[in-house]
This record gives sequence, structure tokens and C-alpha cells, in this order.
Amino acid sequence: MENKIFWLGIIGSLLFVVTAIIGAYLAPNYSHVEHLISESYAIDMAHGFNLRVFGYIPSSICLTLFGFLSLKVLPKSQLINLGFIGFAVFYGIGTFIVSVFPCDAGCDKELISPSLSQLIHNISGGLTYLFVPICLILIGIALRKFPNQKPFSGLSILLGSIAMLFSYIFIEHYETNQVGLYQRIIEACVLIWVIKTSFVIKNFKQN
Repeated sequence: MENKIFWLGIIGSLLFVVTAIIGAYLAPNYSHVEHLISESYAIDMAHGFNLRVFGYIPSSICLTLFGFLSLKVLPKSQLINLGFIGFAVFYGIGTFIVSVFPCDAGCDKELISPSLSQLIHNISGGLTYLFVPICLILIGIALRKFPNQKPFSGLSILLGSIAMLFSYIFIEHYETNQVGLYQRIIEACVLIWVIKTSFVIKNFKQN
């Protein structure tokens, strides 16, 4: 079970990162600093469908399973359960939803006549950035009572706190030219956490 969870976390994270890089490369005049990740697979993008079907959707399925299955091997705790279920729902399933419902051309940041797909995309994405950092922090707090997990606990709290800070900045400065950078910092915090958690779980029996 531990190896299966490990590979779900690693593959899910790498798929997300590689797809984001490929999407940015294929999109004309695209900037990782200025543009949202969603803009690379928006409704009007020629390669958007392939990016969603072969990249983000498989990634979301891996990360959803990673979140739920991790509960089977980690210490029993209400906060840990809440944190991983929240991660699976808001990040795993949330990524699936924003992939199935892509944003309009340019992601319509000012929400001028948004489509239903755009509205669903924005609501799901907003819930992801609102709750996932909290989930990481809750898991970190819960793990503090396990002596051999204190370094991982501290990292979870740190990454969750950074993600929370930049989620606030991201929402407050949604229409600025740095919005893509803010979003990528949040995603980096979450995916670094997933990769670290994957290794912790892989070695959990040995601990």
C-alpha cells in the first residue's frame, strides 16, 4: 500500500508540473509570471483539450487517490483525517473539476459575461486555494505529537502557511501582472508537500 501511495503522489505531482510547462510552451506569448495556469488550457486554446485529458485530469485522479489512501497508513487522528480528506476533495477533486470545466478565453478575470464553465472553474479554484493551505497546516499540527514526524510536521505547517499567505495575495491582486507568479508559489508549496509526504509514507513502516 505504501508504495502505491508513493507513486500516486509522485506521478500526480510530476504530471501537473510537466503539463503546466508544456501548456506554457504551447501557448503563444505566455508568461509564467503574468498568466494563470488555467489560461494555457482555456476553452479557446488549440491544445487545451489534450492538456486537460492527458495531463491535469490524470494528475487530479492520482492526487485524489493519494489523499484518501494516505489515511490507511498514517497515524489515526481526527486532524490528520480532516486534513487529508480536505486535500483529496479540494485539491484532487478540485483539480479534476477545473479541468473538466475550463475557463473562458483569457480566463475572463473581470468576469464580464462569464460562461457556466468559467463560474464553476472559478468557484472550484477559489475553494482549493482557500482550504488546501489550511489542510496542510492541520496535518502539520496533528503530527507534532509523533516525535519521529516533527520535521515533517514543521515542513507541513511552513508550506501551508506560505501557501495561505500567497492565496490571500493571489485573491487580493487577482488582476495584477504578477498573478501567475503568486499562483505558482501556492502550487509549488502544495506539490512539494505532496512529494515529501510521498517519501514519508513510503518509509513509514520502517519508522
